[in-house]
Amino acid sequence: MPHTDTHSKLFGYLLWIFGFLGAHRFYYGKPVTGTIWFLTLGLLLIGWIVDLFLIPGMDDEADLRFREGETSYNISWLLLTFLGVFGVHRMYMGKWITGIIYLFTGGLFLLGVLYDFWTLNDQVSVKNAGQMG
Repeated sequence: MPHTDTHSKLFGYLLWIFGFLGAHRFYYGKPVTGTIWFLTLGLLLIGWIVDLFLIPGMDDEADLRFREGETSYNISWLLLTFLGVFGVHRMYMGKWITGIIYLFTGGLFLLGVLYDFWTLNDQVSVKNAGQMG
């Protein structure tokens, strides 16, 4: 199986800057530890510093785990991270109805945005699998 590059180390490091909030861990498909980082400020910044060295491995693991395709993980995550409450990431993925619902409800009262932080990689992977078949 050829190597895919679904996730970017550069983008991972950019999210790592805010990593004490768990952003890079969510991006690499680790929602449980992303949530722990969010609740503990990166395990009191110690885990955040350790992650500086773990990102290349997390990137390789994500590249193996998720399906590449026309829908970009990087664009999806960028839109979710900065415009999630407006549903722009959902519109980008072709989920227009829920995107519009997010637009008028603040990301479905932020619960939808939280759900998307937990599941966005899988949503993009499923969409890419559908485009391939």
